[in-house]
This record gives sequence, structure tokens and C-alpha cells, in this order.
Amino acid sequence: MALKKNGSIVTWGEGAAGPPAENDFVAISAGDYQDLALKQDGSVIGLGGNYGHQVPPPAGNDFLAISAGDRHNLALKSDGSIVAWGDNYRGQAARPDGNDFIAISAGGFHNLALKSDGSIHGWGNNYYGQATPPSDSYFSAISAGYYHSLALKSDGSIVAWGYNDYHQTTPPDGDDFIAISAGGLYGLALKQDGSIVGWGWNHSGQATPPEGNDFIAIAAGHYHGLAIRREPDP
Repeated sequence: MALKKNGSIVTWGEGAAGPPAENDFVAISAGDYQDLALKQDGSVIGLGGNYGHQVPPPAGNDFLAISAGDRHNLALKSDGSIVAWGDNYRGQAARPDGNDFIAISAGGFHNLALKSDGSIHGWGNNYYGQATPPSDSYFSAISAGYYHSLALKSDGSIVAWGYNDYHQTTPPDGDDFIAISAGGLYGLALKQDGSIVGWGWNHSGQATPPEGNDFIAIAAGHYHGLAIRREPDP
């Protein structure tokens, strides 16, 4: 699933739902069985499999961000509150109270939410401690994987926790990271110089990113990764 500059959506892969014809989308998120898209008017649409009733989104046009998990979804409202829907057998669709959230990330069966004070709230499946974030309050970004979690600190370093059989919660050292993305059992991080670092399970090469320092965005899937390159100078 990809969002084009003109606001339209492209989808591909096994079981991919045909994209809507509109070109007024501003954000997308691909889950394991479903996709979400956020429109310019603040409304959300859902596509794909509906095994956990995760496709029909909530009504309204006051949403700012979306995140699709395994069979559940999250949406952040303009008032700072969170809406969750879909499969809830691990409590992952039981949204937290409060209206001081500024970012959301849906994992396999757990979620993370970043608060305005820089602290992180986690909920859902916590068998490996993946929904128990550090108690610090100086984080700037979050990403929930399948059984592990990542957070970017305000100093540019990375913290990870949860399932670690493949060293996915042993992030690279350094304080020059600007973006993170947690995949199934691995992680990706974008550095200030435009290069990408990967770590964790690498069975399909998903933790071996391409070389170069012209990348501006990353996304880790379950078994694969994506990156956007900076446009070359004319």
C-alpha cells in the first residue's frame, strides 16, 4: 500500500484490496489483514479482510492519525483521544482514557500511544512485556512490532523492549536517529545522514536495508521493509 503525491492510493500483494478511486487521502496504514486510509476531511475508510470486524471504521471527520494492527485498528482524534476497534481478545481494542495523546502505533496484539508529556502508554497483549514501556518521559516517536516495541528518545537514541529471541530489542547504539519502525521480529531506523540501519530476525533479508544515504522515510512490514528515497536534484 502506498500513498501517491496526488492523494491517491496504490495497493499490491496477496489479498490486497482494490484501492478507492478518490485522491483526497493524506495518510495510510497497512495491517495484517486490513488497510486504513485517512482522508483530507478527517474521516477514515477501511479496506480488506474483516475477520475481527476491523474494517468498518468509526464515523466522524475529526481524526488526525491512523494505525492498523493485526486484526485491530487505532485512530487518534483531534481532541487527543484514541478510538480503537476490531479484535479485542487481548484487550488491544480497549482504548485508554485521556485526551493528551499525540501519536499512536498498533502492533500485532498490543498498542503504544505517545502522550504530550513525552511518556508512553501501552496496552493489549503483554506476555513478553511489549506493552510495558519504560517510565521515562522524553520520547519523540513510538513503533509497536508483533511482540516487541521501539521508542525514539528526544536525544536521538533508541530504546526497545519485549520479545528478544532474535535480538530485536537490542537496537543499534548512537544518538543520530530520526525515525524508527518495528516489523514482525526486527526493526529499522533512519539516521540523520539518510542511511538506514536494520537489526533482528533476518530470515528473508528484511533486516538488511539497502545501502545509501538518500532515504527520507521507512516502514517495516512483517517480513519485508520499505524506504522512500529523496528525489534527485534536477
